[in-house]
Amino acid sequence: MENYLMYVVVAALTIVSPGPGVILTINNAIQRRASNTLSGIFGIATGVLTVSVLSATSIGVILATSAAAFTVVKLIGAAYLIYLGIKMWGAQVPLSAHIELKEKSNAKCYIEGLSLTLSNPKPILFFMSLFPQFIDSHGSYIAQFITLSLTFCCLVIAIHSGYVFLARFAKNKLLEPKGRRALNKVSGSVFMCFGVGLAASSK
Repeated sequence: MENYLMYVVVAALTIVSPGPGVILTINNAIQRRASNTLSGIFGIATGVLTVSVLSATSIGVILATSAAAFTVVKLIGAAYLIYLGIKMWGAQVPLSAHIELKEKSNAKCYIEGLSLTLSNPKPILFFMSLFPQFIDSHGSYIAQFITLSLTFCCLVIAIHSGYVFLARFAKNKLLEPKGRRALNKVSGSVFMCFGVGLAASSK
């Protein structure tokens, strides 16, 4: 495989850039239990793996070549992001600063992370553009594809875990009623902006 280390750098920089997945992870890290947060991260990673596989199939080709199919998936994804944003914006915050972390099943957090990743068709085009740059035509395509996909997933888990670690430093302040309200408003606004941006974007 050609330029594997360069691929790792490009992938890491892509993942580090704040997006809906990062915002969800930070929000979970501050307001939910560790198991919930990890479940959400693994859901995001599973979504990334699924998207990377789709990029190598006929579905990826259809989304890349059919404007109608891409638009339908894009609008569904945008609606989901806006829905999450509205949900976060309007979340109720207890008046007491001494509260228990919000409980949610790990399965729901996993599905939330998975759904969030699958709601945006653009990563399919991203992988279709990225992978060919780092695949050696003389090597096994399947083996290289698996390596690149799993590397990206591992980086997602590692980098999002880093965001969790950083979020813990601000946790005490952000768990106070005023901090939680601000966090919900900011997170909700970001999700709604991403949703509107996705709906308005082209390929």
